[in-house]
Amino acid sequence: NQDWHVDSGLSVLDREPLFVGISISSIEKAFRTVDIGPDAENKIEALKFRKFWGEKSELRRFKDGRISESTVWVTQQWTKHLIVKQIVEYIFKRHFSLSSDDIVQLVDQLDFSLIYGDKDPISTSENLLQAFEVFSKCLREIEGIPLKVSNVQPLDSALRFTSVFPPEPHPVAREKVDARRPHKLTPSCIPTMEVMIQLEGSGNWPMGDLAIEKTKSAFLLQIAESLQNVERIPCTATEDNVDIFMGGYAFRLRILHERGLNLVKGEFGVDSQKHVSSADKMLFIRSQHASMINGLQGRFPTYAPVARLAKRWVSAHLFSGCLAEEAIELLVAHVFLTTLPLGVPCSRINGFLRFLRLLADYDWMFYPLIVDINNDFGRNDEKEINDNFMSSRKGYEKDRQNITSAMFLAAPYDKASEAWTSTSPNLPEQKRLAAYARSSANVLSKLILQEHNDSVQWECLFRTPLNNYDAVVLLHRDKLPYPRRLLFPSELKQGKHVARGKASTVFKPFLLPGDLKRSHEELKNKLMVDFEPTKCFMSGLQEEFGTLKPWYDHFGGDAIGLTWNKHNSKKREREEDEVEINPIDMLKAVGKMGKGLVRDIYLLKPPRLG
Repeated sequence: NQDWHVDSGLSVLDREPLFVGISISSIEKAFRTVDIGPDAENKIEALKFRKFWGEKSELRRFKDGRISESTVWVTQQWTKHLIVKQIVEYIFKRHFSLSSDDIVQLVDQLDFSLIYGDKDPISTSENLLQAFEVFSKCLREIEGIPLKVSNVQPLDSALRFTSVFPPEPHPVAREKVDARRPHKLTPSCIPTMEVMIQLEGSGNWPMGDLAIEKTKSAFLLQIAESLQNVERIPCTATEDNVDIFMGGYAFRLRILHERGLNLVKGEFGVDSQKHVSSADKMLFIRSQHASMINGLQGRFPTYAPVARLAKRWVSAHLFSGCLAEEAIELLVAHVFLTTLPLGVPCSRINGFLRFLRLLADYDWMFYPLIVDINNDFGRNDEKEINDNFMSSRKGYEKDRQNITSAMFLAAPYDKASEAWTSTSPNLPEQKRLAAYARSSANVLSKLILQEHNDSVQWECLFRTPLNNYDAVVLLHRDKLPYPRRLLFPSELKQGKHVARGKASTVFKPFLLPGDLKRSHEELKNKLMVDFEPTKCFMSGLQEEFGTLKPWYDHFGGDAIGLTWNKHNSKKREREEDEVEINPIDMLKAVGKMGKGLVRDIYLLKPPRLG
């Protein structure tokens, strides 16, 4: 209130809410569960401490022998960001006689988007890390293969705490039979997490890329056989993949070949890098990215939850096919590394708002976004990045459509922006993404400034309007592999209803009660590894229907948006194409392709002619 002065006291503030901002000096201190006060010997300060904290104050002996006053805040690992909320509520109740109902705190309003069941799945990450450590040790100790495993590195975002839904331990995917019977909602699907391994050096590798890949497959099969025969660890092997089940998780192995290993050691020049296979080059890039992001989330405790919120938002608005999760991690990294004049984000909501503003306001067409994670870039690096950027924008003056990717993200391991944004988002996708981000940022700013605590209004940030598409495909929710990830069930009561499909009777997202009575081995055979029907359906749509642009939610959305692609051909050719387009027939064909998964299809806007 501009009319209020601090000398007036608090009595005049009953007329309207008082908006207070809390500046946190250290997130590490804000997240700690025990605050240590004065020593017991310092009687004056100890008395002040007890007077302020009241019943919360307790005298404790610590490991170093100190006896001090302290306060303890009971919380779970995944709710440490709510400790400050507890503190504020306690202080206001003790000193101002205000109940929690009288206070609106903007702290956890977005947490609903990260909940799976009744908790944040990040709470099981400790189990995942322990399983990975055991797995890593087993790999290093394998005997009887020509080259020993020298290094093991996780590539999956779950092992750097930035996965929206890190896998929870599956009772069936264990080395030994779990005496407890599986829960009645035990998923029938299990995701894999990719792990990169490096082998000892050898001069006996073949030279050709195809021969190298076949040799890698042979090594992976030998590793799987050894783990299965010696350690009794269950494995499955196909021509392309080897999956190992340990501690309730599924790990998928990838081998980085020596030539890719030389990239890691920096022994290759630019010309020599051309001889590294695309598979090894991408493994190298992913390993570099994983290491850097893991270090970053260790430096900034708020980084990982903000990255998870950002990924959830991108997916909820059906942009999963436009922006890779690694690109999102780099965008959020930029928010935490380029902080002037605002400082490092200290809350999830603050960091998420800045991510949205970056997407909406950055001049992507005329500037590269440089993400210098470890302050490695010098002037020569920046010049190289800018030269690469200018090269990518050469055709802009003739035709903006010549721009393959509208977003140039430069990282220490990728100065030419080839890894994550070389083909997407394209210009129309980037414009749409920026418009959605701007709208969400404006809504979020309004919610913050008006102190809204209505959950429905906060949920609007993750609700995407389906009437923004030309056609909409609704999926059977109970045929999604992880139906509990669905934020909001989709319904549509507009447009022309084109098709309705029956649900498949073959696939069930959860193991049936009858399945749970089977033996452990039979249950393992029921597990579907990396089963993603929506992703398969999307691939089919992109291959078969060139005139359609599909938009989808990778994390379990039950709606797919479709827009008509614009033709860049000459007018005559375009007219010939358009004569052939019958939108109703095309959408019915889409329904046939998604038989068993597709529930309903609606046509909202027919394609424009001419």
